[in-house]
Amino acid sequence: MSRVSQSQKVAEFLKENPGEKFTARQIAEAIIARYPEDYLDKRSNPRFSDDKAFLQQIVAEIGAQKASILRQDNKIHWQDKPRPRVYWFEVNANEEEEEPEWHDSDLDDEDAAIEVITQQQILAEVELYPLLVQYLKSEHHLYCLRIDEKRSRNSRGSGGNHWLHPDIVAMEPVAKGWNELVQTCVRQGGSQSVRLWAFEVKRELTRATVRKSFFQAVSNSSWANEGYLVTTSIADTLVEQELRMLSALHGIGVILLVTENPFESEILLPARARPEVDWQSANRIVDENEDFRDFIEQVSMYYQTGILRSRDWNKI
Repeated sequence: MSRVSQSQKVAEFLKENPGEKFTARQIAEAIIARYPEDYLDKRSNPRFSDDKAFLQQIVAEIGAQKASILRQDNKIHWQDKPRPRVYWFEVNANEEEEEPEWHDSDLDDEDAAIEVITQQQILAEVELYPLLVQYLKSEHHLYCLRIDEKRSRNSRGSGGNHWLHPDIVAMEPVAKGWNELVQTCVRQGGSQSVRLWAFEVKRELTRATVRKSFFQAVSNSSWANEGYLVTTSIADTLVEQELRMLSALHGIGVILLVTENPFESEILLPARARPEVDWQSANRIVDENEDFRDFIEQVSMYYQTGILRSRDWNKI
């Protein structure tokens, strides 16, 4: 087996095609074809039901490895907008170049769009949770947990917990990596060593659903430092305009989740951060939901000890 890392494979492929832009899918197809022996063991893994599932895994890995890919050569670049994310090797970094041309592939833009839409229609909302966690963990270094409304006591009767639970919650350990002495001062001095996030997930936002979905996110995340509405599809520009207006008024952010490659997801509208957690509201959810109680217990452990155990997080 070749000792060339996947990041090196990607870099070599881009160098051999200077000035041409490639998506992660196009790159994955190329390196698998070029290094078939290197991928035999991984392809034989039973969790890949077919070649398409295996290809999607390599696409996701390339997205997660973008920092490593860029480190291979300072002439390698990538851009996020317009979607999808593309990579290229700059012909001459010292001279002004024309905009690199798109690389032709067997799958044209229209077919690619149809493929993504089809996948979004198939995925149920619950299937989006692990994709969102992949993105939050990789791109924002958050520690996430799923909040299942079925684990609530419903002690207030039918409808008593309406719009109470976010779908995903997360902790951002802002003090992680700081000097131990500083961490101790932060913990004992009552300063903020974590930030708490909340996410409401919707498969798509249309003119008919956008306001209801948005205010559900407002209600479910009122306790957190930052709250987000997450979706895979925004129907049209009018829906996006509505989101921008509501976000400006209420401070809830919007994340566009790319199901084809979660690592290419993006914060479309950043949340307006709240300086403090509303612990009274958090206590209301703790009293009702076991998953949220587990979340606050893990946050408390980090507050007290600074210890993070990976096995306790990112459970879906």
